[in-house]
Amino acid sequence: MPDFPTFRLGLNVSSADQRVLVLVTGTEEEIKSARKTLPALSNESEVIGRFHYDFETDSKTWTKALTGDKSTSQIKIIIPDEYGQKGKIVKSLPLDIKTEDLKKALLEANETFTKTIEKKNYNTHVQKGRRQGIKWTMPMKFGEDRDGDGKIDHRGGPRR
Repeated sequence: MPDFPTFRLGLNVSSADQRVLVLVTGTEEEIKSARKTLPALSNESEVIGRFHYDFETDSKTWTKALTGDKSTSQIKIIIPDEYGQKGKIVKSLPLDIKTEDLKKALLEANETFTKTIEKKNYNTHVQKGRRQGIKWTMPMKFGEDRDGDGKIDHRGGPRR
């Protein structure tokens, strides 16, 4: 099951893709158990492709960016803000929730989210974000090493 390398990236990508984020928090063992049960639900036809998932053992990685119930060892359904900088926990569920109850909660959250969110136009969205001073720095530098010297080339390659 896909998992983001950081919660911050998961929240940002969820906002960009306009999807609800499902955050699973708990100990290593609790998360290991959830990783065994969640894939079956996430691959159901009504659920597949509608959510992003993130698994976190360290609450310090996500508590500052979220409002709502910040208890650990739970499944949290999160609505990201417009720029993926913050999010709102709309529902917190126990890790041992029945699959059907989780599915119902996810679909309800997704329905509410899709009714209240405006579709983003990339250019307008980026322009508005820049005006508001919102910046996103990727963990990797942008560009590629075209000449093989181990450094990112910010200009085009050699002319032919």
